[in-house]
Amino acid sequence: MKKIFITGGAGYIGTTLIPLLLDRNYQVTVYDSLLFNNGDKLLPYITNPNFAFIEGDVRDADKLSYHIKGHDIVIHLAALVGFPICREKGEQESHNVNVVGTQNVINALTPNQYLLFGSTGSNYGEVLDVCTEETPLNPLSIYGRTKTDAEHLVLARDNSTAFRFATAFGVSPRLRLDLLVNDLTYKSLTEGYAVIYESHFMRTFIHVRDIARVFLFAIDNHSAMKNNVYNVGSNNMNYSKKDVCELIKSKISDAYFNYADVGQDADKRNYVVSYEKINKLGFDTTISLETGIDELIKTIPLIKMSNPYFNVLK
Repeated sequence: MKKIFITGGAGYIGTTLIPLLLDRNYQVTVYDSLLFNNGDKLLPYITNPNFAFIEGDVRDADKLSYHIKGHDIVIHLAALVGFPICREKGEQESHNVNVVGTQNVINALTPNQYLLFGSTGSNYGEVLDVCTEETPLNPLSIYGRTKTDAEHLVLARDNSTAFRFATAFGVSPRLRLDLLVNDLTYKSLTEGYAVIYESHFMRTFIHVRDIARVFLFAIDNHSAMKNNVYNVGSNNMNYSKKDVCELIKSKISDAYFNYADVGQDADKRNYVVSYEKINKLGFDTTISLETGIDELIKTIPLIKMSNPYFNVLK
């Protein structure tokens, strides 16, 4: 029975990945600091005898090293994800979590432990041509720089694989509403409008369940995929921000999008990405942008958010 250790496993990707691993009868241990008070998202798995949870921070090298022992595969997801939170936390804390935390994971591993790392397409920065895995990395934000530095550490280690994911979307037990598609769908349903800057910028998208699937694919194809980096997404999922808005509007007819130059993407994500490398191994995505938006439209009415500092019911 394979033993899997997931750092940051209580997050958006991890909570989608856990049931897929448990369905294979793997032993799954989640190591997470619960920065976002998201421990309740793990409740469905607590009664499974093959599941265990450890509250811990990847910056705590001694605790991490103690608990990571004896696992066959380590999936490293723990990070400050996205330029807004990295900007909020600052350069030093972002470096400590994303880079030093990754080095701590690597230092704790033995050579036979397979490391799978969740990287990002934000590493590319501003690119004019189609991005392949050979495209020089030019990260522009704190997030992009720290993830690029972490990826370099991973790829310098033998028996490791890194994934540069497209922009994620879709429903997860630990739902994120700060992701572009999720955010625009949420605002369309709850506010009826959204202001869109850089609407011509191109992105490639990937559903969170397809992100989870690629980790299973790598486990099954360890010998072919180790010591390499892969773009993960689909050549059929390249859309402009305006394309996304128009697709949402086709499903939420009263949604209004104001296309205006009122902001900018710190990572300058405006490029088309090639996924030929991983496609040649037999992996492709399975969930369309339209399907993901349909799922969000069904899910968002279930979400009731209020500000606890207002003495009113909203």
